[in-house]
Amino acid sequence: MNAPGTTAFDFDATSIDGTPSPLSALRGRVLLIVNTASACGFTPQFAGLEELWKIYGERGLTVVGFPCNQFGAQDPGSDAQIGSYCQKNYGVSFPMMSKVDVNGASAHPLWKWLTAEAPGLLGTKAIKWNFTKFLVGRDGYVLKRYAPTDTPASLKADIEAALSA
Repeated sequence: MNAPGTTAFDFDATSIDGTPSPLSALRGRVLLIVNTASACGFTPQFAGLEELWKIYGERGLTVVGFPCNQFGAQDPGSDAQIGSYCQKNYGVSFPMMSKVDVNGASAHPLWKWLTAEAPGLLGTKAIKWNFTKFLVGRDGYVLKRYAPTDTPASLKADIEAALSA
């Protein structure tokens, strides 16, 4: 169980370039947190995530990508290789974090919190696949969890509502 009052802004991460990246630096912004992979059928969603970042970034949205190699070993590269791939192939300029586990005993604490706050279908807490997305409000609490099949474009109405709240 999570500590009462815990929000996404209480967690620390490491940027894909290895520098500390406390989520408290994003306090007051709407976050779209995504577990990503470079060799997945959903990898083209990077383009849609980048589009959301470009459209809504100035209004207060930050897309945050967390590479993960737990699903079909679809992101085996180093952080440097992943970062280069995402930038070169999809023009990714939104914040990308260091590769993490999102399930199991070694799951990053943020992902343990996200899955507890917004369980998936039938109450499951596990992440099922790459490109599971969590929309977090300006207050740091999870607003909604999205399946890998939910395209970035399909999230626009929810993002606009969160930005206007």
